[in-house]
Amino acid sequence: MLSERYPLYLGGRAQSPNADLDVMDKYTGRLATRVALADARTIDQAIEWAHRAAPAMAAMKPYQRQQVLQYCVAEFTERREELAMSLCIEAGKPIADAEGEVGRLIDTFRVAAEEAVRIGGETIPLEISARATGYRGMTQRVPLGPCAFISPFNFPLNLVAHKIAPAIAAGCPFVLKPASATPVGALIIGEVLSQAGLPEGAFSILPCPRDGADQLVTDARLKLLSFTGSDAVGWQLKAKAGKKKVVLELGGNAACIVDETADLDDAAERLVIGAFYQSGQSCISVQRILIQASVYDALRDRLVSRVERLPAGDPKERSTFIGPLIAEKEALRLQAWIAEAVEAGGRVLCGNQRNGAILTATLLEDVPADQKICREEAFGPAAVFSRFTDFGQALAQVNDSRYGLQAGLFTRDLYRAQQAWDHLEVGAVIVGDIPSWRVDHMPYGGVKDSGLGREGLRYAIEDMTEIRLLVIRTPPGR
Repeated sequence: MLSERYPLYLGGRAQSPNADLDVMDKYTGRLATRVALADARTIDQAIEWAHRAAPAMAAMKPYQRQQVLQYCVAEFTERREELAMSLCIEAGKPIADAEGEVGRLIDTFRVAAEEAVRIGGETIPLEISARATGYRGMTQRVPLGPCAFISPFNFPLNLVAHKIAPAIAAGCPFVLKPASATPVGALIIGEVLSQAGLPEGAFSILPCPRDGADQLVTDARLKLLSFTGSDAVGWQLKAKAGKKKVVLELGGNAACIVDETADLDDAAERLVIGAFYQSGQSCISVQRILIQASVYDALRDRLVSRVERLPAGDPKERSTFIGPLIAEKEALRLQAWIAEAVEAGGRVLCGNQRNGAILTATLLEDVPADQKICREEAFGPAAVFSRFTDFGQALAQVNDSRYGLQAGLFTRDLYRAQQAWDHLEVGAVIVGDIPSWRVDHMPYGGVKDSGLGREGLRYAIEDMTEIRLLVIRTPPGR
């Protein structure tokens, strides 16, 4: 179970100025714990700590940064049951999914530890004309400086890890604002970091009200803002960020194409995971399923049969697949979208039963493309079927979205796979699997309203460092 109270971390030290943030058990709706809440003065102090710690962080040798990250790996491994239960309670995540996220947290820090000693540069041949004779160049990557991180509620461990682990590997101090609905996982990470041997002031983890994030966005002492959350909020923050570099991991309404060459049983099994893992609360959750007309009925029936059997309920029960959404209002919102789709001519094939914050896994068909359930990010356990006859038409349908994070394609046709890779307006095309698939060292991010930049350890480190060039001239005759 959770502790009765959790401190915030200011300049690397635990502090408990209050216990003003209530964290609820998302399944029972009862109070789970209380967390210290940072005010504007505390946030300003954290930024100053990060600013002052920048030289010491930059001076850490690669092996020292690696040792910090390896210490975290060992501690997270030792505390994996505690971390999983914190997710289960504060996020309502089914326990099996919570255990999977803890595993990914460990992987993310482990890969960051490996990357910490691989941050290199290159030599550049400069003698491209007579005037450059005797000149040579080389580059190194140096830490960008203090970073501001804002993380979402749906992966309270691993999406935090994708910000702070590469920052440590790169030598950047940071201030993190975790999601107010799910701050406990980040604070447990903070407890581990406080004992890991970082320089004084190198990190702060501050639960705070939403308006507190403005300080992290606008303060010029911070050199990078990395935000994961809704596209509406993300673009607003970018507009306020001034001269700092901005990385945005935003929303999606991911599509998956299944053509007539696919193994339908395999596709059905994977689509169930892709659409309903973590109750659909993932920006790459399968929301649109495009099926070739010749196999539409066969795949639809396979999927409905499987989805109808998905157990919903207490996330602490190992048999549970569908747990609560982050709040009852989100279940009500999604039900309203489903009702609008039905009124417009769509048909519910299964699901759409609500009990508080739990909404059973829902499949729809014949929904007009202009409906919210097709156009916007559902962020819940609902997916929509549609038919296609021409493969090019299917690609155009996937692209008919303001989002572009990842797309999936089930096909055995190599040329179609290449065509999808060339033409889909997304950050990644996953062939033979769902768009919801991710391994934590790959470049991950989107285009259009899905964001800017890429996460994945090496790619995040590139954003958190800058290139410094050295040019050496050898005088004639030497």
